[in-house]
Amino acid sequence: MTTPDRWLLRTDTTTYAVTLGNDGRWAELAAWGPHGAEAGPSPMDGSRRTHFITPGDAAPAEYIPYGLRPFTGGDLIASRPGGDRGSWWHFDGATQDGDHTLRLEFADDLLGLRTTLCYETVPGTDVVLRWTELTCTGEDEVRLERFDSAAVNVPVQGGARLTYLAGQWSQEFQLHHLELDRGRFEMESTQGSAGHAYHPWLAIQSADAPAEGTTPTYGIALEWSGNWRITANAEPGGALRVRAGRVPHEGAVRLTPGTTLVTPRLACAFSPDGLDGLARVWHRYERHLTGERIDRPRKVLYNSWEATGFDVDADEQLELARTAAQLGAELFVVDDGWFTGRHDDTGGLGDWDPDPAAFPGGFDRFIDQVRALGMDFGLWVEPEGISPRSKLYAEHPEWVYRIDGRPATLVRNQLLLDLGREDVQDFVISTLDRLLGSHAISYLKWDMNRPPTERGRPGHPAGPDPERQDLDAAHVAGYLRVLDHLRAAHPHVTIEGCAGGGARVEHATIARTDVVWPSDNTAPMDRLRIQYGYLHAHAPHTMSSWVTDAPGIFDPRPRSLAFRFVNSMAGVLGVGADIRHWAPEQRAEAARWIARYKEIRDVVHHGEVHLLGTPADPTCGVQFEERGGARVVVTAWNTGPLDGAPLLSGRPARLRLRALAPESVYIDTDTGTRYSGAYLLHSGLPFTWSREHDAELTVLARQ
Repeated sequence: MTTPDRWLLRTDTTTYAVTLGNDGRWAELAAWGPHGAEAGPSPMDGSRRTHFITPGDAAPAEYIPYGLRPFTGGDLIASRPGGDRGSWWHFDGATQDGDHTLRLEFADDLLGLRTTLCYETVPGTDVVLRWTELTCTGEDEVRLERFDSAAVNVPVQGGARLTYLAGQWSQEFQLHHLELDRGRFEMESTQGSAGHAYHPWLAIQSADAPAEGTTPTYGIALEWSGNWRITANAEPGGALRVRAGRVPHEGAVRLTPGTTLVTPRLACAFSPDGLDGLARVWHRYERHLTGERIDRPRKVLYNSWEATGFDVDADEQLELARTAAQLGAELFVVDDGWFTGRHDDTGGLGDWDPDPAAFPGGFDRFIDQVRALGMDFGLWVEPEGISPRSKLYAEHPEWVYRIDGRPATLVRNQLLLDLGREDVQDFVISTLDRLLGSHAISYLKWDMNRPPTERGRPGHPAGPDPERQDLDAAHVAGYLRVLDHLRAAHPHVTIEGCAGGGARVEHATIARTDVVWPSDNTAPMDRLRIQYGYLHAHAPHTMSSWVTDAPGIFDPRPRSLAFRFVNSMAGVLGVGADIRHWAPEQRAEAARWIARYKEIRDVVHHGEVHLLGTPADPTCGVQFEERGGARVVVTAWNTGPLDGAPLLSGRPARLRLRALAPESVYIDTDTGTRYSGAYLLHSGLPFTWSREHDAELTVLARQ
């Protein structure tokens, strides 16, 4: 139970217990795990006898400043400008609302800084949100050099196994494992977004336990669309301590008297069921973030980019639209190239008017023709991008990130608008309002194809001191303000988030969009690996996935059209191939897959997910179970040689399903085959692969 110096937070099935340490100098984790884990001595507790480090360095502190933790690293590094670094706290009170929220106050009267540790549980999930509020209470500014959102302590045994997502453009969300017995692991992005190279997500387990099964598994995910850092330290005594937070572009920020800085939220998750169980915790959390829009069907889209590129012509687009409608697409999206001056990537960005040469009969007439085919209409935009040859740049060169006297770097032949400026935000909002208010647009794909480089704002009222500007946070705030406006002013519009593929996938974006684009790579085997990693951290209803003709980049092995469709049906199905050149039998097959997807997408987007095997196995799959268990959908792929080797001749591959009712009967709705739940759990669902048959969608109805 909660006591004056010990507080409990409860989620659906877990408890998070916090206590005071060292006479109230900091807060410590006492327990984190299933209900009842708090009933006993803390597994984090030590003897408090330390050698060559301080008690603060050895403590499982929830958040602690440099000063109290001088050797193993503070979560907060604060000082007066020009003064010595360090902060020394005393406990200043707690506020708790049942077992759902908690605020712990610590003060440094000499520095003039109050630190509030904030906790909140998320209904219907096993997630605890943590963040920190820093208030300047003195008469002088406080300089904040590091201000993490929180620190997470994990009582691992036999060292820690870290699971993280890393990669590059077109190879995002690759799942990696690392054993950390001693030392430090760190990953970060300084590209003004989550980035392609690393993802602000981490899972932690004891290294001496298996990755799956009944292994306690802890996870964190940072809700931040800008620069970030996650650091994992193998602490003295064997525990693992993870710190996560945003990274100011300027190296530090100034906190003026009376102001408060609120850090990004850090979502902390627990599952007793390994990485697969942790994935389901994140899926439930992201359905919570989606809110009531979770019940909005994610429509099958066709996107014309890979078919026509920048060469947008109304007649060709309508030809594609007619074919897409015949396949069963419900939404037609015109990608890059629809606006004035956009004949290639050297012009047009910023001048968001439909190109009259591309739509000689009028843009609205073109949209009406698409809608007459029974499809909604959508557009691609890149609101933060600006072309040096655009009219907007000629009128407002001051709106671009730049440093006086320094050359500007072009990335994809474009510059980046300073979205931290209120006038730039107002321009973007008015532009999108005009497009969405003047035309029958129900889908908007927001892209960002370059990171900020020369990130300066000459002439800013803050003067030459960059620490007073906090440009990264300002850009994030502007980006989120625009997205919030779109949700409120145009609630009927579906928003897709994209940043050169998966460079801006995190909870702040997911909470304000309907789907996100994990990668520009749509090749079948490459994409399977991308989506396998993605589904460990994010929910299927957020994952836009297209069927295209793209060849493999990293794994060139060919795969069938069925493989591509079944792969894309494990998320939000789209088509991006040049379907004008598909043979009649390919179009007929595509129409069948799209019809099947419409029958099962509610199970995919709302069901409980189990990841069956990995893309490194000869057979892998994803199991989706409908709420209540009436239907089970299994997407399965042959990832080995197309002839089925190394399987024995005549013996099918099998995937053991999970979490079924052993005594129930499950009927394959396609073949009529009857299986007991015990059979599917023990022997597995059989698949007979061949050169012509390398993927399968199975729907099981529970009797």
